[in-house]
Amino acid sequence: MAKKKEKEKVNYKEKIKFINFIGLTVAGIVNAFGVTLFLYPVKLYDSGISGLSMLLDQVTPAWCSLSLFLLVLNLPIFLFGLKKQGWIFTVYSIYTILIYSVSSYLIMHVLPIDVDFVSPLAGSDLLLCAVFGGFISGLGSGLTIRFGGALDGIDVLSVIFAKKLGISVGTFVQIFNAILYIVCGIVIQSWILPLYSVVTYFVGAKTLDFIVEGIDRSMCAMIVTEKAQEISDALSETFKAGGTIVNAMGGFSKDKKQIVYFVVNHFQINQLKNIVLKIDGNAFISLQDVSDIVKNRDRKVNKNVK
Repeated sequence: MAKKKEKEKVNYKEKIKFINFIGLTVAGIVNAFGVTLFLYPVKLYDSGISGLSMLLDQVTPAWCSLSLFLLVLNLPIFLFGLKKQGWIFTVYSIYTILIYSVSSYLIMHVLPIDVDFVSPLAGSDLLLCAVFGGFISGLGSGLTIRFGGALDGIDVLSVIFAKKLGISVGTFVQIFNAILYIVCGIVIQSWILPLYSVVTYFVGAKTLDFIVEGIDRSMCAMIVTEKAQEISDALSETFKAGGTIVNAMGGFSKDKKQIVYFVVNHFQINQLKNIVLKIDGNAFISLQDVSDIVKNRDRKVNKNVK
């Protein structure tokens, strides 16, 4: 009997996937392309540890290269966060950092590409370099997250220390980057390049969000109504998807109500509102962004889960 139960146990441990390494390889090369061909030549700064590495590359001897700082600064951070983030995430992240570092070295020191003074593609136009450098760098970072890793140690530090400091992860990253750009301005005694670097950070962050969350972000609709079943049936029939009905009670009136939980995309919001209000004109509809939806498509596994 014990053996039978043991067989029915579901293995929830994540496994290393070869396909992820292919995606992470592309991500590291893409990020190196954006940084070395657009940002580095005109002395703009990336965000996070990557930006710090670029600053240190400028103020240290020639043998202390960008590629070296990317490894020296990032690897200890990812190893420090091993227990918190898990070994698979750490392996994926370190691998991507290695690809990013090696690719940067090849572009800057091996390939016949001159990145010492101006961008090979955008010349000395700071705005073009900031926009396209941020876009391509954000694309690389977003792909890295998509395939299970991270491309910058600041992401790990934010997860570890943000809660201890009583701030959000996003706020931690923003504070770090703000301090970084202020230090850059003080060191180079100019604020033009750090200010353009803020543009790079903004474009990169938006691109990363787009890659991770997609253009067709979903919306969660929470509908408080007295006609839950009718509304749920109508929505399911219209959008060919299921919803969830939750029993509730009015906080002021103490009347029995129900909540319909239903997920749609941005293009379906108005249609949902019209359907709901046509059935129940007094319904209360609350909408929230949904960054990701996870569905269990393995029905066989569900049967074994008690």
